[in-house]
Amino acid sequence: MVNYKDLGLVNTRDMFAKAIKGGYAIPAFNFNNMEQMQAIIMACVEAKSPVILQVSKGARAYANANILRNMARGAVEYAHELGCDIPIVLHLDHGPNFEVAKDCIDNGFSSVMIDGSALPYDENVAMTKKVVEYAHKYDVTVEAELGVLGGVEDDVSAEESKYTKPEEVIDFTSKTGCDSLAISIGTSHGRCKFTPEQCTRTADGVLIPPPLAFNVLSAIEQKLPGFPIVLHGSSSVPVEYVKIIEQFGGKIPDSVGIPEEQLRKAAKSAVCKINIDSDGRLAMTAAIRRHLAEHPGDFDPRQYLTPAREELKKMYMHKCVDVLGSAGHALD
Repeated sequence: MVNYKDLGLVNTRDMFAKAIKGGYAIPAFNFNNMEQMQAIIMACVEAKSPVILQVSKGARAYANANILRNMARGAVEYAHELGCDIPIVLHLDHGPNFEVAKDCIDNGFSSVMIDGSALPYDENVAMTKKVVEYAHKYDVTVEAELGVLGGVEDDVSAEESKYTKPEEVIDFTSKTGCDSLAISIGTSHGRCKFTPEQCTRTADGVLIPPPLAFNVLSAIEQKLPGFPIVLHGSSSVPVEYVKIIEQFGGKIPDSVGIPEEQLRKAAKSAVCKINIDSDGRLAMTAAIRRHLAEHPGDFDPRQYLTPAREELKKMYMHKCVDVLGSAGHALD
């Protein structure tokens, strides 16, 4: 067994407590390759922000579980080399069952999510409790989910979203012992978080999504004062990246995300972890497409991955500084 503390990682317990007290949210950035990891650490060191490195089941299958674990160790050492020992969590995103969660705990993850949100309530409780009991033996923190997010991302998909029921949260958290709770208030996975019919279209064709259900969030906060809340599916799907991708041959119509002003509002509440994945994919793809179109003779991956990494860093910095408010809190 590999203990996350031997890798220089931390769990989310103190991190979340400080975020709730400070009125900001921790960025949870998904990664599957070296360039993404480098960009995350460069940005968070420069911003002096704590960070959660998220790995999905699909990412582990793509990049190899051992490689990703050692990349997390490398991230800790890289941050030190860059001059700031920021707190870094290695987190399993959307763990589908106990076996996957256990494997991550046994292999150096400091935090795991068990997602039983699509199961009947009692089955979700039972599976979450089983993961919590195992994880807490090793001081690993556990995120659970109530409510269903719509959209598709990696292996996670749902045709319709279902808001979290505030009347269930006390019972669920007390029975499971989970350390944080992912809720559904209108965010969604993927780059198309809403259908065009759900949105308002501006004169220049930009889709404006419906607002998040802050009334549901407020009701949950009243039921669970001070309890760490998580928002999944919170990429903003920047229009500029969509335009660049389509300008240089991509086809991603009707892409729409969560407005950043709504994420800023959420970050000042009990929401202390906000997940961002699609924005990183869009930033990277936009930079690569533009570079290859403007430099058709380039074939060395370093030639197009370097500007892609720089664009990622720029985007991650923006999230820490201008959206989540986590900048400057690494050494709290």
